[in-house]
Amino acid sequence: MHLYPKLILDALSKVRYPGSGKNLVEAGMVDDDIRIEGRRVSFSLLFDKANDPFIRSVVKAAETAIRTYVSSDVDIVGRISAVTRPAVSTPSPSASTGLLPNVKHIIAVASGKGGVGKSTLAANLSVALASKGYRTGLLDADIFGPSQPKMFCVEEARPTIETVGERNLIQPVTQYGVKLLSIGFFVDPADAVIWRGAMAVNALKQLIGEADWGTLDYFLIDLPPGTSDIPLTLVQTLTLTGALIICTPQEVALADARRAVGMFTAEKIHVPVLGLVENMAWFTPSELPDNKYYIFGKGGAERLAHELHIPLLGRIPLIQSICESGDQGEPAALHPESLPGAAFHALADQLSVRLHGQSGEDNCPPLPYP
Repeated sequence: MHLYPKLILDALSKVRYPGSGKNLVEAGMVDDDIRIEGRRVSFSLLFDKANDPFIRSVVKAAETAIRTYVSSDVDIVGRISAVTRPAVSTPSPSASTGLLPNVKHIIAVASGKGGVGKSTLAANLSVALASKGYRTGLLDADIFGPSQPKMFCVEEARPTIETVGERNLIQPVTQYGVKLLSIGFFVDPADAVIWRGAMAVNALKQLIGEADWGTLDYFLIDLPPGTSDIPLTLVQTLTLTGALIICTPQEVALADARRAVGMFTAEKIHVPVLGLVENMAWFTPSELPDNKYYIFGKGGAERLAHELHIPLLGRIPLIQSICESGDQGEPAALHPESLPGAAFHALADQLSVRLHGQSGEDNCPPLPYP
Protein backbone atom coordinates (compact mmCIF):
# COMPACT_ATOMS: atom_id res chain seq x y z
CA MET A 1 0.00 0.00 0.00
CA HIS A 2 1.38 3.40 -1.00
CA LEU A 3 1.06 6.12 1.62
CA TYR A 4 -0.02 9.62 0.65
CA PRO A 5 -0.51 12.77 2.76
CA LYS A 6 -4.23 12.72 1.93
CA LEU A 7 -4.57 9.31 3.58
CA ILE A 8 -2.99 10.70 6.72
CA LEU A 9 -5.27 13.75 6.68
CA ASP A 10 -8.33 11.58 6.18
CA ALA A 11 -7.33 9.49 9.20
CA LEU A 12 -6.68 12.57 11.35
CA SER A 13 -10.09 13.94 10.39
CA LYS A 14 -11.57 11.03 12.35
CA VAL A 15 -10.18 12.47 15.60
CA ARG A 16 -12.06 15.23 17.40
CA TYR A 17 -10.44 17.80 19.64
CA PRO A 18 -12.59 17.72 22.82
CA GLY A 19 -12.12 21.41 23.54
CA SER A 20 -14.12 22.43 20.45
CA GLY A 21 -15.74 19.24 19.18
CA LYS A 22 -14.17 19.79 15.74
CA ASN A 23 -11.94 17.20 14.08
CA LEU A 24 -8.21 17.93 13.96
CA VAL A 25 -8.21 18.91 10.30
CA GLU A 26 -11.30 21.10 10.56
CA ALA A 27 -9.84 22.80 13.66
CA GLY A 28 -6.61 23.61 11.77
CA MET A 29 -4.53 21.61 14.21
CA VAL A 30 -2.63 19.56 11.60
CA ASP A 31 0.45 21.36 10.30
CA ASP A 32 1.30 21.17 6.59
CA ASP A 33 4.60 19.35 7.23
CA ILE A 34 3.32 15.77 6.78
CA ARG A 35 6.26 13.67 5.58
CA ILE A 36 6.27 10.10 4.36
CA GLU A 37 9.48 8.10 3.93
CA GLY A 38 8.63 4.51 3.09
CA ARG A 39 6.64 3.26 6.09
CA ARG A 40 7.72 6.18 8.26
CA VAL A 41 5.10 8.91 8.80
CA SER A 42 5.78 12.18 10.58
CA PHE A 43 3.40 15.06 11.27
CA SER A 44 2.89 17.95 13.70
CA LEU A 45 -0.17 18.85 15.76
CA LEU A 46 -0.73 22.46 16.79
CA PHE A 47 -2.19 23.46 20.16
CA ASP A 48 -3.15 26.94 21.31
CA LYS A 49 -1.73 26.46 24.79
CA ALA A 50 1.37 24.70 25.97
CA ASN A 51 -0.51 23.45 29.05
CA ASP A 52 -3.46 22.06 27.09
CA PRO A 53 -4.64 19.05 29.16
CA PHE A 54 -5.74 17.17 26.04
CA ILE A 55 -2.29 16.93 24.40
CA ARG A 56 -1.45 13.39 25.41
CA SER A 57 -4.91 12.02 24.64
CA VAL A 58 -5.18 13.72 21.26
CA VAL A 59 -1.70 12.57 20.15
CA LYS A 60 -2.51 9.00 21.16
CA ALA A 61 -5.86 9.15 19.35
CA ALA A 62 -4.15 10.52 16.22
CA GLU A 63 -1.63 7.68 16.17
CA THR A 64 -4.41 5.12 16.67
CA ALA A 65 -6.44 6.66 13.81
CA ILE A 66 -3.51 6.40 11.39
CA ARG A 67 -2.90 2.77 12.28
CA THR A 68 -6.63 2.02 12.06
CA TYR A 69 -7.57 3.83 8.84
CA VAL A 70 -4.25 3.81 6.95
CA SER A 71 -2.03 0.90 7.97
CA SER A 72 -1.12 -0.89 11.14
CA ASP A 73 2.43 -1.32 9.81
CA VAL A 74 3.72 2.25 10.04
CA ASP A 75 6.34 4.00 12.12
CA ILE A 76 4.71 7.18 13.41
CA VAL A 77 6.64 10.23 14.56
CA GLY A 78 4.30 12.85 16.01
CA ARG A 79 5.50 16.31 16.95
CA ILE A 80 3.66 18.80 19.14
CA SER A 81 3.86 22.57 18.85
CA ALA A 82 2.03 25.57 20.22
CA VAL A 83 0.66 27.89 17.57
CA THR A 84 3.35 30.39 18.51
CA ARG A 85 5.90 27.62 17.85
CA PRO A 86 7.66 27.28 21.19
CA ALA A 87 8.94 23.79 21.80
CA VAL A 88 6.55 21.69 23.83
CA SER A 89 7.71 18.27 24.88
CA THR A 90 5.43 15.28 24.87
CA PRO A 91 4.71 14.19 28.46
CA SER A 92 6.97 11.40 29.55
CA PRO A 93 5.32 8.05 30.33
CA SER A 94 7.13 8.05 33.66
CA ALA A 95 5.19 11.17 34.70
CA SER A 96 2.21 8.99 35.61
CA THR A 97 4.16 6.95 38.15
CA GLY A 98 4.34 7.84 41.82
CA LEU A 99 1.36 10.17 41.60
CA LEU A 100 0.72 12.61 44.46
CA PRO A 101 3.50 11.49 46.81
CA ASN A 102 2.95 14.52 49.08
CA VAL A 103 -0.77 13.98 49.67
CA LYS A 104 -1.84 12.35 52.92
CA HIS A 105 -5.42 11.40 52.05
CA ILE A 106 -6.88 10.89 48.56
CA ILE A 107 -10.65 10.62 48.78
CA ALA A 108 -13.08 9.82 45.99
CA VAL A 109 -16.46 11.53 46.25
CA ALA A 110 -18.77 9.24 44.30
CA SER A 111 -22.39 8.40 43.63
CA GLY A 112 -24.21 5.61 41.89
CA LYS A 113 -26.31 8.05 39.85
CA GLY A 114 -26.43 11.69 38.87
CA GLY A 115 -28.58 14.35 40.45
CA VAL A 116 -27.86 13.54 44.08
CA GLY A 117 -25.77 16.67 44.74
CA LYS A 118 -22.35 15.01 44.65
CA SER A 119 -20.50 18.01 43.18
CA THR A 120 -22.18 20.45 45.57
CA LEU A 121 -21.20 18.27 48.48
CA ALA A 122 -17.60 17.88 47.21
CA ALA A 123 -17.25 21.66 46.88
CA ASN A 124 -18.64 22.40 50.32
CA LEU A 125 -16.71 19.62 52.02
CA SER A 126 -13.43 20.85 50.54
CA VAL A 127 -14.17 24.42 51.67
CA ALA A 128 -15.07 23.20 55.17
CA LEU A 129 -11.83 21.20 55.43
CA ALA A 130 -9.75 24.15 54.22
CA SER A 131 -11.42 26.49 56.72
CA LYS A 132 -10.35 24.12 59.51
CA GLY A 133 -6.71 24.54 58.51
CA TYR A 134 -6.30 21.42 56.38
CA ARG A 135 -4.33 21.82 53.15
CA THR A 136 -6.98 20.80 50.64
CA GLY A 137 -7.15 20.14 46.91
CA LEU A 138 -10.14 19.32 44.70
CA LEU A 139 -10.11 17.74 41.26
CA ASP A 140 -13.27 18.05 39.18
CA ALA A 141 -13.12 14.70 37.39
CA ASP A 142 -16.62 14.94 35.89
CA ILE A 143 -15.24 15.65 32.45
CA PHE A 144 -18.60 15.75 30.65
CA GLY A 145 -20.26 18.03 33.19
CA PRO A 146 -17.61 20.07 35.03
CA SER A 147 -19.31 22.31 37.57
CA GLN A 148 -16.67 23.20 40.14
CA PRO A 149 -15.38 26.36 38.35
CA LYS A 150 -18.86 27.87 38.67
CA MET A 151 -19.31 26.75 42.25
CA PHE A 152 -16.02 28.40 43.17
CA CYS A 153 -16.68 31.55 41.08
CA VAL A 154 -13.55 31.01 38.95
CA GLU A 155 -15.08 30.25 35.56
CA GLU A 156 -12.81 32.78 33.85
CA ALA A 157 -9.61 31.43 35.43
CA ARG A 158 -6.99 29.93 33.13
CA PRO A 159 -4.33 27.85 34.93
CA THR A 160 -0.75 28.69 34.01
CA ILE A 161 2.20 26.37 33.63
CA GLU A 162 5.39 26.92 35.60
CA THR A 163 8.72 25.16 35.91
CA VAL A 164 9.02 23.31 39.21
CA GLY A 165 12.37 21.61 39.56
CA GLU A 166 12.92 20.03 36.16
CA ARG A 167 9.24 19.70 35.27
CA ASN A 168 6.68 22.00 33.69
CA LEU A 169 3.59 21.73 35.91
CA ILE A 170 0.06 23.10 35.68
CA GLN A 171 -0.69 25.47 38.53
CA PRO A 172 -4.06 24.78 40.21
CA VAL A 173 -6.41 27.70 40.80
CA THR A 174 -6.69 28.58 44.49
CA GLN A 175 -10.04 29.81 45.81
CA TYR A 176 -11.40 29.82 49.36
CA GLY A 177 -8.20 28.09 50.46
CA VAL A 178 -8.77 25.13 48.11
CA LYS A 179 -6.47 24.18 45.22
CA LEU A 180 -8.73 23.39 42.27
CA LEU A 181 -8.37 21.96 38.77
CA SER A 182 -11.13 21.12 36.31
CA ILE A 183 -11.47 20.31 32.63
CA GLY A 184 -13.86 23.26 32.68
CA PHE A 185 -10.87 25.62 32.79
CA PHE A 186 -9.71 24.41 29.38
CA VAL A 187 -12.92 24.20 27.33
CA ASP A 188 -15.57 26.64 26.21
CA PRO A 189 -18.50 26.29 28.66
CA ALA A 190 -20.91 26.47 25.71
CA ASP A 191 -19.31 23.51 23.90
CA ALA A 192 -20.07 19.89 24.62
CA VAL A 193 -17.07 17.67 25.31
CA ILE A 194 -17.32 14.89 22.71
CA TRP A 195 -14.77 12.45 24.01
CA ARG A 196 -14.25 8.74 24.38
CA GLY A 197 -13.49 7.31 27.80
CA ALA A 198 -9.79 6.58 27.16
CA MET A 199 -9.14 10.17 26.14
CA ALA A 200 -10.96 11.46 29.23
CA VAL A 201 -8.93 9.22 31.51
CA ASN A 202 -5.62 10.33 29.97
CA ALA A 203 -6.48 14.02 30.41
CA LEU A 204 -7.48 13.46 34.02
CA LYS A 205 -4.22 11.63 34.68
CA GLN A 206 -2.41 14.69 33.32
CA LEU A 207 -4.34 16.99 35.66
CA ILE A 208 -3.35 14.74 38.56
CA GLY A 209 0.25 13.81 37.79
CA GLU A 210 1.40 16.90 35.90
CA ALA A 211 0.00 19.57 38.20
CA ASP A 212 1.71 21.31 41.10
CA TRP A 213 -0.57 20.12 43.91
CA GLY A 214 2.21 20.46 46.48
CA THR A 215 1.71 19.08 49.98
CA LEU A 216 -1.92 18.36 50.86
CA ASP A 217 -3.75 16.88 53.80
CA TYR A 218 -6.83 16.10 51.69
CA PHE A 219 -7.18 15.63 47.95
CA LEU A 220 -10.85 15.19 46.99
CA ILE A 221 -11.83 13.83 43.58
CA ASP A 222 -15.32 14.72 42.38
CA LEU A 223 -15.94 11.61 40.27
CA PRO A 224 -18.47 11.29 37.45
CA PRO A 225 -21.63 9.49 38.58
CA GLY A 226 -21.98 5.77 38.06
CA THR A 227 -19.43 2.98 37.65
CA SER A 228 -18.06 3.72 34.17
CA ASP A 229 -14.48 3.36 32.94
CA ILE A 230 -13.45 6.84 34.15
CA PRO A 231 -14.01 6.25 37.89
CA LEU A 232 -12.83 2.66 37.54
CA THR A 233 -9.54 3.67 35.93
CA LEU A 234 -8.91 6.49 38.40
CA VAL A 235 -9.43 4.30 41.44
CA GLN A 236 -7.08 1.73 39.95
CA THR A 237 -4.46 4.37 39.09
CA LEU A 238 -4.33 6.21 42.43
CA THR A 239 -3.80 4.80 45.88
CA LEU A 240 -7.02 6.02 47.45
CA THR A 241 -7.47 6.44 51.17
CA GLY A 242 -11.14 5.71 50.68
CA ALA A 243 -14.41 6.77 49.11
CA LEU A 244 -17.43 8.76 50.23
CA ILE A 245 -20.69 7.58 48.66
CA ILE A 246 -23.36 10.26 48.24
CA CYS A 247 -27.01 9.24 48.10
CA THR A 248 -30.49 10.59 48.70
CA PRO A 249 -33.17 8.90 50.85
CA GLN A 250 -35.40 7.42 48.12
CA GLU A 251 -35.10 3.72 47.36
CA VAL A 252 -34.04 4.08 43.71
CA ALA A 253 -31.10 6.26 44.74
CA LEU A 254 -30.15 3.81 47.47
CA ALA A 255 -30.08 0.96 44.96
CA ASP A 256 -27.57 2.90 42.86
CA ALA A 257 -25.55 3.77 45.97
CA ARG A 258 -25.38 0.06 46.80
CA ARG A 259 -23.83 -0.57 43.35
CA ALA A 260 -21.31 2.23 43.89
CA VAL A 261 -20.26 0.66 47.18
CA GLY A 262 -19.96 -2.65 45.37
CA MET A 263 -17.59 -1.13 42.82
CA PHE A 264 -15.18 0.17 45.45
CA THR A 265 -15.26 -2.99 47.53
CA ALA A 266 -14.83 -5.33 44.54
CA GLU A 267 -11.91 -7.74 44.90
CA LYS A 268 -9.82 -6.19 42.10
CA ILE A 269 -10.33 -2.63 43.37
CA HIS A 270 -10.63 -2.96 47.14
CA VAL A 271 -10.93 0.71 48.12
CA PRO A 272 -12.28 1.30 51.66
CA VAL A 273 -15.66 3.00 51.80
CA LEU A 274 -15.30 5.66 54.48
CA GLY A 275 -19.04 6.10 54.74
CA LEU A 276 -22.34 7.19 53.29
CA VAL A 277 -23.54 10.77 53.16
CA GLU A 278 -27.29 11.31 52.83
CA ASN A 279 -27.95 14.46 50.84
CA MET A 280 -31.38 16.15 50.68
CA ALA A 281 -32.20 14.27 53.86
CA TRP A 282 -35.11 16.57 54.64
CA PHE A 283 -36.54 19.84 53.38
CA THR A 284 -36.42 22.92 55.56
CA PRO A 285 -38.05 26.10 54.22
CA SER A 286 -36.15 29.29 54.97
CA GLU A 287 -39.19 30.89 56.59
CA LEU A 288 -39.64 27.87 58.93
CA PRO A 289 -36.08 26.88 59.91
CA ASP A 290 -37.23 24.54 62.67
CA ASN A 291 -39.49 22.47 60.40
CA LYS A 292 -38.33 19.32 58.65
CA TYR A 293 -40.22 17.62 55.84
CA TYR A 294 -38.94 14.22 54.69
CA ILE A 295 -40.17 14.54 51.14
CA PHE A 296 -37.82 11.86 49.75
CA GLY A 297 -38.37 9.37 52.55
CA LYS A 298 -36.78 8.81 55.92
CA GLY A 299 -34.23 6.37 57.25
CA GLY A 300 -33.17 4.86 53.91
CA ALA A 301 -29.49 5.74 54.12
CA GLU A 302 -29.33 4.61 57.75
CA ARG A 303 -30.78 1.22 56.80
CA LEU A 304 -28.34 0.90 53.89
CA ALA A 305 -25.38 1.81 56.10
CA HIS A 306 -26.46 -0.82 58.63
CA GLU A 307 -26.93 -3.41 55.88
CA LEU A 308 -23.49 -2.76 54.38
CA HIS A 309 -21.72 -2.31 57.73
CA ILE A 310 -20.40 1.14 56.90
CA PRO A 311 -20.91 4.38 58.86
CA LEU A 312 -23.38 7.08 57.95
CA LEU A 313 -21.10 10.11 58.21
CA GLY A 314 -23.67 12.84 57.85
CA ARG A 315 -26.99 14.14 56.62
CA ILE A 316 -27.29 17.31 54.58
CA PRO A 317 -30.71 19.03 54.50
CA LEU A 318 -32.40 20.27 51.35
CA ILE A 319 -32.28 24.04 51.73
CA GLN A 320 -32.74 26.57 48.96
CA SER A 321 -29.72 28.60 50.02
CA ILE A 322 -27.38 25.66 49.27
CA CYS A 323 -28.43 25.75 45.61
CA GLU A 324 -28.31 29.54 45.48
CA SER A 325 -24.85 29.73 47.03
CA GLY A 326 -23.54 27.21 44.50
CA ASP A 327 -24.96 29.20 41.59
CA GLN A 328 -23.37 32.36 43.01
CA GLY A 329 -19.97 30.73 43.44
CA GLU A 330 -19.97 31.08 47.22
CA PRO A 331 -20.32 27.62 48.82
CA ALA A 332 -22.56 27.46 51.87
CA ALA A 333 -19.65 26.07 53.92
CA LEU A 334 -18.12 29.56 53.87
CA HIS A 335 -20.73 30.42 56.52
CA PRO A 336 -20.43 27.76 59.27
CA GLU A 337 -22.88 29.69 61.45
CA SER A 338 -25.70 29.01 58.99
CA LEU A 339 -27.79 25.81 59.06
CA PRO A 340 -26.41 24.39 55.78
CA GLY A 341 -22.87 25.56 56.57
CA ALA A 342 -23.00 23.84 59.94
CA ALA A 343 -24.07 20.59 58.26
CA PHE A 344 -21.05 20.59 55.94
CA HIS A 345 -18.67 21.45 58.79
CA ALA A 346 -20.12 18.62 60.86
CA LEU A 347 -19.46 16.27 57.94
CA ALA A 348 -15.85 17.50 57.74
CA ASP A 349 -15.44 16.79 61.45
CA GLN A 350 -16.89 13.30 61.08
CA LEU A 351 -14.55 12.58 58.16
CA SER A 352 -11.58 13.77 60.20
CA VAL A 353 -12.57 11.52 63.09
CA ARG A 354 -13.03 8.61 60.71
CA LEU A 355 -9.52 9.06 59.30
CA HIS A 356 -7.56 10.22 62.33
CA GLY A 357 -9.35 8.48 65.17
CA GLN A 358 -9.00 4.87 66.14
CA SER A 359 -9.93 2.39 63.43
CA GLY A 360 -13.35 0.85 63.48
CA GLU A 361 -16.94 1.89 62.95
CA ASP A 362 -17.53 2.85 66.56
CA ASN A 363 -15.92 6.24 65.91
CA CYS A 364 -18.65 7.23 63.49
CA PRO A 365 -21.97 5.66 64.49
CA PRO A 366 -25.02 6.49 62.38
CA LEU A 367 -26.28 9.94 63.23
CA PRO A 368 -29.71 9.97 64.93
CA TYR A 369 -32.50 11.86 63.22
CA PRO A 370 -33.41 15.07 65.01
